[in-house]
Amino acid sequence: MAIKPTIYKFNITLSDMNREIYETLNLTIAQHPSETAERMMTRVLAFCINFEERLSFTKGLSEVEEPDLWSVEYNDDISLWIDVGEPDADRIKKATRRAKQVKVYSFNSKSDVWWEQSQAKFEALKASYYRFDWESMQKLAGMLERTMNLSVMLTGDSAYITHESDDCEVTWERLSEV
Repeated sequence: MAIKPTIYKFNITLSDMNREIYETLNLTIAQHPSETAERMMTRVLAFCINFEERLSFTKGLSEVEEPDLWSVEYNDDISLWIDVGEPDADRIKKATRRAKQVKVYSFNSKSDVWWEQSQAKFEALKASYYRFDWESMQKLAGMLERTMNLSVMLTGDSAYITHESDDCEVTWERLSEV
C-alpha cells in the first residue's frame, strides 16, 4: 500500500513590498511522502514571491510532466512554470517550450555544485534561476506545523517570515534572470 501525503494548512498574511501586493492566502498543501520539509517550504515561499490570481500548486512530485507551481491562463496556455530543486537542463528546455516564463528555485546545500556544473546550459535557455540560502530554509522548515499562521513580508531579495513561536529571514540570490 502506498504511503499517503501529509496535508498542511497555511494561513498567510502576505506583504509584497516589491510589487505592492497585500493579500491573505489560505493554502492547503500536500507534502509528498518523499518530499523534505525544506522542499515543501520552498514551494510555499516561491508561491508567495510569485503570487498572482491564477498561480496554483500542481501534483508536483506525483506528476513528472508538471512543475511544482504554475499559472495557467483561461485559454490553457501556461504563463508561468516554477520548478523547485535542481532540475536538469533538458527539463528546463522542455518547460521553456511550454510556458511563457520559467523560474527555478534551488534551495539545498548542493545548489552551488548543481549551478556550476550546468550554468552554461541553463544560461542558454530562456529561464530565471534563484538560490535560497540553505541555512535559512532549514530554519524555516524547523518552524513547520500541520496548521500554521504566517506573516510573510517580501522586500528586495529577502522574505521575513513570522510565526506565533518564531521568525526567520530567508534571502535568495539571483543566479540568472531573463
